[in-house]
Amino acid sequence: QVQLVESGGGLVQAGGSLRLSCGASGRTLSSYTMGWFRQAPGKEREFVAQVNWGDGSTYYADSVKGRFTISRDNAKNTVYLQMNSLKPEDTAIYYCAADRSQWPLYRDALWNYWGQGTQVTVSS
Repeated sequence: QVQLVESGGGLVQAGGSLRLSCGASGRTLSSYTMGWFRQAPGKEREFVAQVNWGDGSTYYADSVKGRFTISRDNAKNTVYLQMNSLKPEDTAIYYCAADRSQWPLYRDALWNYWGQGTQVTVSS
């Protein structure tokens, strides 16, 4: 069982930056593909970014390419999402996810483990 805990959310003005962190207990994350999803009010949960275990391949949603960066620090058992140039439409609850697959996992149903989420609010 992988237990994921997100942190780093908060309130920021448009154009600002935040860095989300996702840590785990119970298992080392180095052998898991890690991802970030988000869910805005009244909308379905959507894929944001993914970093694979092994070769570290990354995938991003078109809406965040060039602004968000996913990275992992296996020594710290932590995955990060650096979010720059934030927009009001980035406002959502952000969830960390883990899975053993190395394929792009754009649908949330494909992921096995989830954190509780952290709120990100971008004011205009």
